Amino acid sequence: MDLISTYLHLPITDPTWIFFLVLCIILFAPMLLNKLRIPNLIGMIIAGVIVGEHGLNLLSRDASFELFGKVGIYFIMFLAGLEMDMQSFKRNKNQGLIFGFFTTIIPFIFGYVSGYYILGYSTPASILLACILASHTLVSYPIISRYGIGKNPAVTVSVVATMIALFVSLVILAGVTGVIKGANDMWFWIWFFIKLAIYLTLLFFAVPRVIRIFFRSISDPKLQFIFTLSVVFFAAAFAEVCGVEGILGAFLAGLVLNRFIPKSSPLMNRLEFVGNALFVPYFLIGVGMIVNVAPMFHEWNALLVVIVIVAAATISKYLAAIICQRMFNFTNHQGTIMFGLTEAQAAGSLAMVMVGIKLEEKPGVPLMDNTALEGVVMMILITCIISSFATEYSAKQLKVDEKLGDHEHGKRKDSTSRDDEKMLIPINETSNIATILGAAIMMRNRKLNRGLICLNMIEDSNMSMASQAHSKECMDIAKKVAAAADVPIQTQTRLAVNFATAAIHSMMENDASEMLIGLHHKRHENDSFIGTFANGLINGMNRQLTIISLKIPANTIRKIVVALPENAEFEKGFYRWINRLARMAEDLGCIIEFNAPQVTDKLIMRYMYDRHKGARAEYKKLESWQDFPKLKDKVASDHLIVVVTARKGGISYQNSFSKLPNILKESFSHCSLMIIYPDQEGEVQESLFNG
Repeated sequence: MDLISTYLHLPITDPTWIFFLVLCIILFAPMLLNKLRIPNLIGMIIAGVIVGEHGLNLLSRDASFELFGKVGIYFIMFLAGLEMDMQSFKRNKNQGLIFGFFTTIIPFIFGYVSGYYILGYSTPASILLACILASHTLVSYPIISRYGIGKNPAVTVSVVATMIALFVSLVILAGVTGVIKGANDMWFWIWFFIKLAIYLTLLFFAVPRVIRIFFRSISDPKLQFIFTLSVVFFAAAFAEVCGVEGILGAFLAGLVLNRFIPKSSPLMNRLEFVGNALFVPYFLIGVGMIVNVAPMFHEWNALLVVIVIVAAATISKYLAAIICQRMFNFTNHQGTIMFGLTEAQAAGSLAMVMVGIKLEEKPGVPLMDNTALEGVVMMILITCIISSFATEYSAKQLKVDEKLGDHEHGKRKDSTSRDDEKMLIPINETSNIATILGAAIMMRNRKLNRGLICLNMIEDSNMSMASQAHSKECMDIAKKVAAAADVPIQTQTRLAVNFATAAIHSMMENDASEMLIGLHHKRHENDSFIGTFANGLINGMNRQLTIISLKIPANTIRKIVVALPENAEFEKGFYRWINRLARMAEDLGCIIEFNAPQVTDKLIMRYMYDRHKGARAEYKKLESWQDFPKLKDKVASDHLIVVVTARKGGISYQNSFSKLPNILKESFSHCSLMIIYPDQEGEVQESLFNG
């Protein structure tokens, strides 16, 4: 083997070849392991073991593994915070605290007893081992993202518990370090908590203001992506300055940015893609490269350390998960996923054991020796394997249970679940294409994954090169926006004498369920507020029409205020537009406030509870439509005012609707606006009070 290594100049140290081979591993390992039904995460770690210096010695673990590895673990923790359902977090935070206590204290006790009484470590070394076992890392969280079960209470509880376990372990580690270095006095802890308080205050109060200003001012997707990463690494670096691990800061950055990055947005898609395609696999391969299996086969002491540490970590984490599963009345699959998410040890454990090796309990005597390091590294490998298998199995079962539950409970269906939800979007103004498509992407049903239909119209009498170039530009923008969000799109160009008539004909030809348009930009004093095109659509079609005008980026909207007239519940499209707005509110993570007569509010409240529990909904009584203008006093510039109106002949139509454009112009021109003309076609919605 040494001759082969010498002849082939192994290990490879050239950065270009290292990067190429890592990409090959990322590309081919999943293809091979999928056939063997081995989770991809395990495959990456095993690949790292094989190509590392303790395996075939193909690659040198250069600085790129240190850099990308750190970025990878930060990405895992960041995405866990970013994808967390904040409503579920609020509902389950007490359970998260309880599980956090158990999954910290039980492994801590197991770790101390194992170190002190079985392995013969000193008290400080045993406490350090207890900290290592008490903490854990969400290595298997990408599996949760892949199955789309991030809103499950068991997942939320596990993520909260992870942060508690990590924080407590790091605080105890800081205390042990302080004792050994002789700096563990009252002032040490006062300064530690002062730094922590400054950090949290800055992160949760100052940073969100900067984020909001940036996203309102900058629309360039590349700059938004770079800015987001900057926030993550600022939070991670500042956390290390305060004496805790950067992975805690990365998670907190995810919580801070959670509100500003909608789940269906192009930015979220880019972050998940880059992280899961490159950085996370790089981190896992790097973890595998430090694993040395050889000592287990010829050193009894090393084998004993591995067996004891792995057994203590696995049994204690499993006990904590089972105890809390029964306390919370969770299913067996939820209990397994709690164990799977909290079993894996990675960056935090490695960082702690490295501290133990560097610290000297006595002059020339390290707190932990290389045997402990090798044992912890092997524990990382084995716990990651167990975690991946447990999470993969339970996530798959939870997804199946979720689908069966929907079927067995017979979720009430309305026309919004039966139609194809084909959204037709006329695009003729380059300035608002991204805005309209962004709203449509947030409103669409991602489970159905229907494509958007974008229509560009050219005047029949104006087939100039300039008009054709403008049409192509509009289509290119639409395709880029949809592609960035990974949403299917169909584009059409149509010659037309009358744009409204052409759009209506296109809607019928494509069997579209609704149409979204941007609010007309007045070019002349005589132009109406709504515009000729919109008026033509209002009068010429009876499917849902949504008119949108956003003054600020959608991800900086803090509240959606909906105003409804009397009898709005009798319109046939009543539940369709509620569905669309609820999805938008869930995606943005903002409050949606319904202002309606009491009877209508009760219907909406029941529907929202039945179909959209994740939305932060509020209900206010609007005695009469005549009181609608008074809402201007409660609507701020960062709010979206949604007006649900009706066409002439509609059950909820009022003569005062003719004055609506003037009211909107005079009272609500300072904020973002959405006008909805509900569907007046199709079968009557099922009553939510039946069944």
